[in-house]
Amino acid sequence: MFKGSIVAIVTPFKKGRVDYKTFEDLIEFQIKNGTSGIVPCGTTGESPTLTTEEHIKVIEACIETVKGRIPVIAGTGSNSTAEAIELTKHACDAGADGALIVSPYYNRPTQKGLYLHFKAIADSVDIPIILYNIASRTGVNIETSTVAKLAHDCKNIVGVKEASGSLDQMQAVRIATPKDFVLLSGDDALTLPLMSIGGSGVISVVANIIPADTAKMVELFLKGKIEEARKIHFKMLPLIKAMFLETNPIPLKKAMELMGLSSGEVRLPLSEMEEGNVDKLKKALKDYGLI
Repeated sequence: MFKGSIVAIVTPFKKGRVDYKTFEDLIEFQIKNGTSGIVPCGTTGESPTLTTEEHIKVIEACIETVKGRIPVIAGTGSNSTAEAIELTKHACDAGADGALIVSPYYNRPTQKGLYLHFKAIADSVDIPIILYNIASRTGVNIETSTVAKLAHDCKNIVGVKEASGSLDQMQAVRIATPKDFVLLSGDDALTLPLMSIGGSGVISVVANIIPADTAKMVELFLKGKIEEARKIHFKMLPLIKAMFLETNPIPLKKAMELMGLSSGEVRLPLSEMEEGNVDKLKKALKDYGLI
């Protein structure tokens, strides 16, 4: 179920409020362009600044709009285990196909604490869970031994979104986990290299603006059409780099504004993109033919 190009979708805002009409339009845009799954309330969806009520409503709106056409993997992580359990239970009851659980941020738990955190969440629901490893955001790396132990001990922990930036670690995870354990890229620039070592796709930022190309690149690689996939990968790279001129999703939302897809509004403490970086972003979008 969890393979291909899965978009970590933005949460569009309008005058400080969630813009649900635009959110629905963005979901339809993704499905129309071949996206394999949708993650609402991930990092790209600015989950840390959503209220609990908004978090719940965004997940419900996503599930309602998708209507079972593709999997919805709800972002339900928190640095509080109790809150993560509450959010994951809600996503399960609302009909999500799975949950993406980021490692606890700020607390900096030990590997034992990480194991107990994820196990407690997994034990509370029966939907599939994908771990999300991104130490640059959370301050702690989920070590390979911890991932492997969770994969072995928790039948519904079915995969990991790997954004460690280390292909060495990704290879180690692939070797240490069961054959059917899902390995997804959490970094658009590393999707193709990760698939070459057994990954099955990406939870993507750039797919918000180029869903068809991202889906095609992954599909071609998985079908063994390596050279064709590589061409799309290299075409996408400058645009991917532009998405990280500033903290995600600031450049992405500005790009979506320039493309007429949604507003560029982000919530504090994220702020408006610097003008010099906007110029660089515009060039990347023009070079790609998006504006």
